[in-house]
Amino acid sequence: MLAPRPYAGAVPETSLDTPRTWIEFVDPASADDEQQQVFRCDLTWLTSSWTCIYGNGCQGIYADRPDDGCCTLGAHFTEKSDLKRVQAAGAELTPDTWQHHGEGTGPKGWTEKEDGERKTRVVDGACVFLNRPGFAAGDGGALHQLAVRTAREPHTLKPEVCWQLPIRRTYRTVERPDGSSYLEASIGEYDRRGWGPGGHDLDWYCSSNPQAHVGAEPVFRSNASELRELMGEAAYAVLAEYCAAHLELVALARSGSAGRRMLPLLVHPATMAAQVVRAPRRAR
Repeated sequence: MLAPRPYAGAVPETSLDTPRTWIEFVDPASADDEQQQVFRCDLTWLTSSWTCIYGNGCQGIYADRPDDGCCTLGAHFTEKSDLKRVQAAGAELTPDTWQHHGEGTGPKGWTEKEDGERKTRVVDGACVFLNRPGFAAGDGGALHQLAVRTAREPHTLKPEVCWQLPIRRTYRTVERPDGSSYLEASIGEYDRRGWGPGGHDLDWYCSSNPQAHVGAEPVFRSNASELRELMGEAAYAVLAEYCAAHLELVALARSGSAGRRMLPLLVHPATMAAQVVRAPRRAR
């Protein structure tokens, strides 16, 4: 088991290996199909208090680039439609809204290949679409800012890997003893391991970090639009019911705990740690 990762001036991240509550249900959209899709969802993560704290305490994935958030490496594209969506969104940006507009529209363009895979180009140490501190339009992702300005959902403009993080969707085919099978779609936490072996080398990361578990709403509500895109409207509605029931169970467990320690099976350990950190402030 990996120990919690310490970093300067902050509480350590919670362990990557923690008990969790998962729920499985048939995707309503495939209920009548010969090969059904089954969603497997991490309720412990989806009911956690994680929220993106970019610009509000995020230290970036590398210590020497704290203002980049998780945009240092650029974004790989999942498929052609992903690339085309970002291409269309980028065409809406101007020099006033995109700091590296000249670079992105210049001879080298805004993409590059890494290990044969297409991704957004890295310019001056971070993604070409990242506006740096001091830029007149504000720092942060130019595509995200475009979505906010035009009242669109960020997932309709940004690369998939960007808008999904730190939610992770994975697939596998499950064989039953009778020879039948189904496609399992897992919806869970995109922790350090989701980045591959290099994820353990990141200097800071948010999903298991109590500093980022300060959201006013649980993940299944604050990231509802992303989850609807990943799962479909009908499946999300089922998930939301299970998440709400899980929160009721947590509230019931807390009310009868009489000071006993809550199990991470019910509450994400980073959310629990964040609540402990904030408790003394409330007392004052």
